[in-house]
Parts: sequence; structure tokens; C-alpha cells
Amino acid sequence: MELDEKPKYGEPRRYDASFKGPLHNRSCTDIACCILFVVAIVAYIGVGILAWSHGDPRKAIYPTDSRGQFCGQAGTPLANKSKLFYFNIMKCASPMVLLEFQCPTTQMCVEKCPEKFMTLIKANANTKDFEYYKQFCKEGVTQSMGAPKILQLGLCPAMLLPSKSFTRRCFPALGLKDGKVTVGNNTQFDDGSGTMKDAKDLIDGVKNATVVIEARQTVMKIFEDYTHSWPWIILGLVIAMFVSLLFIFLMRFLAGIMIWIIIILVIAVIGYGIFHCYMEYAALKGQAGANVTLQELGFQSDFTVYLQIRQTWLSFMIILAIVEVIIILLLIFLRKRILIAIALIKEASKAIRYVMFSLFYPLVTFLFLAIVIAYWAVTAVFLSTSNEAIYKVFNSSACEHSRETCDPANYSISTVKAQCPDSECLFAFYGGETVYHKYLIGLQFYNVFLFFWCANFVIGLGQMTLAGAFASYYWASSKPKDIPKFPLFSSMGRALRYHTGSLAFGALILSIVQIIRVLLEYLDHKLKGAQNKFAKFMLCCLKCCFWCLEKFVKFLNRNAYIMVAIYGKNFCTSAKDAFFLLLRNILRVAVVDKVTDFLLFLGKLLVVGLVGVFAFFFFSGRVKAFQDTAPNLHYYWVPILTVVIGSYLIANGFFSVYSMCVDTLFLCFLEDLERNDGSEEKPYLMSEDLRKILNKKNKTSPAQ
Repeated sequence: MELDEKPKYGEPRRYDASFKGPLHNRSCTDIACCILFVVAIVAYIGVGILAWSHGDPRKAIYPTDSRGQFCGQAGTPLANKSKLFYFNIMKCASPMVLLEFQCPTTQMCVEKCPEKFMTLIKANANTKDFEYYKQFCKEGVTQSMGAPKILQLGLCPAMLLPSKSFTRRCFPALGLKDGKVTVGNNTQFDDGSGTMKDAKDLIDGVKNATVVIEARQTVMKIFEDYTHSWPWIILGLVIAMFVSLLFIFLMRFLAGIMIWIIIILVIAVIGYGIFHCYMEYAALKGQAGANVTLQELGFQSDFTVYLQIRQTWLSFMIILAIVEVIIILLLIFLRKRILIAIALIKEASKAIRYVMFSLFYPLVTFLFLAIVIAYWAVTAVFLSTSNEAIYKVFNSSACEHSRETCDPANYSISTVKAQCPDSECLFAFYGGETVYHKYLIGLQFYNVFLFFWCANFVIGLGQMTLAGAFASYYWASSKPKDIPKFPLFSSMGRALRYHTGSLAFGALILSIVQIIRVLLEYLDHKLKGAQNKFAKFMLCCLKCCFWCLEKFVKFLNRNAYIMVAIYGKNFCTSAKDAFFLLLRNILRVAVVDKVTDFLLFLGKLLVVGLVGVFAFFFFSGRVKAFQDTAPNLHYYWVPILTVVIGSYLIANGFFSVYSMCVDTLFLCFLEDLERNDGSEEKPYLMSEDLRKILNKKNKTSPAQ
């Protein structure tokens, strides 16, 4: 190689006596992207104002009757009529509903849903019954008009069915009796014309009505379980928070011991899981129906059925055994690298001790993300409800004007009504042909894209803020003397003042990849019924490629933000420097950094495992001491699963600070090896534990 040839992966860092950590004398970076981001935010605010001025959230909150009025809206004549009643619910099952987004039948607001089965013909023969029936008819109907004329004018429904309110709409109270669908405890009903029909016809188009009813019943049971167990779920999440804080607090003083404790406890918890699965598997031996395979059992809405099958516990046992073996093998083969990873975690514990507010920074990120999510959700709702009410002609007999738009105000005297006497002008859906409405899809797309951009910006701001604070700790030659008084706030100030453009640049790249992934998922959903296997294959390949690309961009952004926080250079230069630094130390990156992530993951797994085991014994009633305290549930796995997922999110929030600290210290550690050689002029700034593991020494230790 020629002497003037540049190194393949860039020039290593050189010693700089004036370098004391994150530079304070820096200038603004990526100004063009900063301006673009500000303009995009201003335009986003404009989209929000436009949506709020045209949108009407009542369209999403309140059901709409055939005249376009909102049921149950306060301050209107319909304030006490909060339920939407359908004259002929069977028409809601027709394919036309999918096109019109509204049932082609008269709909009106009522105070309560029908509670008994009744036909207009029978009700008209009894004054008391007719008075009850009348509340589900249009205004002006009288008993003296007679049932034929009332039906001809479309003033009343032909029949009433026992119904229940669901999302403020009256749906038939369907049930099951001897495996058959019933409505009001009857398997058949009179459709009002004297024809008897099966109750299952009310959910026309569904091949297996039983599955639908069971699924609805399962959802209702799950909802009931949440209403009974939510205080205990919150208690479980609070316990998860305290356990996470306890581990982080103990790691400040006993990082090395805590890591080994975490490793041992994770192995022990998984080992207990294997033992428990074996005991359940053995206990089911010889029991009737326990040897049925999962394939023979098929889908069951009651998930507890699966726990009565031996194959379920055998599957759990095999999965846990494989996980256990993998973890043990990794620990055996990576034991030397684990020592370096533990030293890095020890150093991270020391850094967090000097930057204690960093533990609570995830709350700041969560607050900003909540604002971004709330703005996106509100804007999306207002945009989706900013269309105008569209009315169309609906009729029973043939009519050439069917499905044409109409005006309900003067429809009774229009020529269409004269040509089609039995037709009605009913509310169909929300739409419009104005310029504003034509661009609604584009505005919704812009809303989603800006949501990704702003969310990624907030996450990036958190990463850069933490990186700047922890880098201040590492490069301080005399700790805590050379550490800034408020490292976290100083780092955030530098990030916002000088590097908003760099944050926006990295977030923009990631958002473009994410929005492409969203479009691919949309295309995949649209092509599910397609028979073109080549198109499906190409779409699957594209989804896989962009998933990998998103992971790589996230990794690159994270390390680029660390370099921006330290040196104050623009995003591209920082990304290149970080990437080449990692390439020059690819073995350490592939082993040490990933082992550290693995150990932190075990910490999160332990928190989830401990809280999950406690939740299992509490909600399942396996422990006699908790049997009287635990709520009576349909499915005890509902609160257990909720607690487990919530515990992981909580633990991930706290351990993410450790992860960012370790990544920052790791990059600083790699630069320390390149900048310094341990001499009196260029001493290493890494901890003594790291120097011992790497066989590095300082001839003269730096002043303490």
C-alpha cells in the first residue's frame, strides 16, 4: 500500500490535548433541513387549523339518523334520544352497505332500543301495544291510519326485534340455544309480511353464525374482566416500576454482582417455567380429551381450553428449553466478552450516578410523544369528519333514480318522488366534491408523515441529549470536577440550539423509510385476494428489505446523534465518522456491544418474569392466600397478559437510559483507544476495570 493512500475505513482519531468532552464552541448544522422542518411544522399546524374549521367530531361520536341529525347531542331535540334504530336491520347485511357506508333503510333516533318482539299488524290491533310501537315510528303516525297505509308511507318499521345497544346503535339481541342462533329466545321470526325466517338470516353473509356470537361473547367477557381487574393491573404495573427502579438503584453500587444475579435468576425463572410445564403435562396424562392435538382442536374462543391439552404444555416446555439452552451456550462462549460488557455497565452505573436526572428523562420523551400522538389523532379525526352529508335515493321497487343524490328538504315535492312514490331521500355517507374534499387523502397522508417525522425527532432529541450528558462524564479527566453542573440540561440546550437541523435530517430519512413500509402494508392488504404469486413474492421481498433498512437507519441515526452531541458536526459527517469508527472496531462492536445489549435485555426479561409469575399466581388463584382477594374472572390470562406487556414497556423505558449510556460510553471507549496510548502525555480515560480486562495501563494515572 502506498504511503499517501487513505485508510479503508477513514483516519483514526488523533490525540488532542485540548479535547475535554463535548465541544461548546460549535455552530448550527444542517440549516437547510432545519428550515424545511420548521416550514413543515407550520404547514402541519395549518392542516390542523383547516381540519378543525371543516371537521365535525360529532360525526365520529354520535350516530346519524336518516335526516343527518346527531342522536343524543346535547342542546338539540334529540338530546334524550341517544340510540340509533334501524327500520329494517336485514338491509344492513346487503353488499350495497359496503359501497354506501350506510344501511339503505330508514334510521331514527330513539330513547331506548326495542325490548320485545312485535309486528305492526298485531300492534295496530291493540292501543297499548301501538303506543309502545309508536316511539319507533316517524312523527305524525296514528293508529287510525291503519297498518297497510303506515307501511306504504314508510312511517313505521314492519316489526320490532328485541335489541341491545352497541356503540349507540340498536342491534338484534342475538344468542345461542341448542347450537342455533336466536333472537329474543326465538329461532324464527315474522318479517312483517307473514313470512317466517330464521334468526340467523339477520347476520346474512356470515357462514358460521355460531362463531360470530361466541366471538362477541368472548369480547364482552374480556371487557368484564378488565372492569373487575383494572385496580390490580395498575398495582402490577406500579410493582414493575418499583422493581425496575430497584434494579437500577442496586446497579449503581453492585453492577457486576447484579448482572450475574440477573443471569442466574433468568436461567432459574426459565428453568422453573420448564418444570411447571412438565408438571402440567404429566398431570394431564390419562385425562379424557387431553391427548387431542392442537390441529384437531382448531380455533377456540375460550383460550382456557388449550390449557387442558397435553400438547400445549409440551410445546411450551420445548420452547422454554430451547431458549434456556441458547442462553446457557451464549454465556459459555461469550464469558470473556461478558466481563468487558459488565465493565461497561459498571461505568454506565457510575455515569448515571452523576447524571441522576437521566433516569427520569424517558418521562420527558413520553410527554412529547403524547403531545405528538394526540395532535395526530385529533387532526386525523377532524379530517375524517370534514366531509359534507350526502343524501341518496333509496327505494324498494325498481327506480331509474336509485342511488342518485337528492335534497331531503324538498324531496317530497320533487319529480323523483313523483316517479318513484315508494322512494326515500336518506342520509348515505359523508363526502363531497369541493376542492378541499378532493385533497383529503393527501392531507391525511401528510398528517401520517408528519406524525412519523415529529415522533422520530422527539426520540432523536432524547438520544442526543443523553449522549451529550454521558459523553461529558466519560471525557472528564477529573470526576466530578470537570463534569458540567447540569449536564443533561446543557446537552439538551446544545441539541436544540445548534442541531435541530441534524435531528430533523435523521428523523426525515427514517420517516421516509417508515412511510414506505406503511404503503407496502397497505398494498399487501389490498392484494390479499389477488392470485398473482409473483406480485406477492416481490411485495414480501420489498417488505423484508425495508424492514432491514429501517433497523439499519435507526442504528445509524443513534450513533450519528452521539457523534453530533460530542463534536457538533453535521449529520452526514457524524454518521460517516460513527460508521467508520465502528467498522474499524467491528469485532468489538459485534461482540461487546451486542453482549451488553443482551445483558440489559436479560434485566428487562427478569423484571417481566418476576412480575409475570406474581401475576400468574395471583390471578389464577393457584395460591390459597390470594383466592379470596383475587377478582373472579372469565379468563385470568387477560390481566396477566396486560401486566406482562405493560411491565415490559415500563422496564424498557428505564433500561433504555442504560442502553443509551452504554452505547455512548462504548463509542467514547473506542475513541479513547485510538486517541491515547497510556503514556503520561496521553493517558487512557477509561475505567480501571476496563484497562485491566484489555491489559492496558497508564504509566501515570490521571489526577483524581
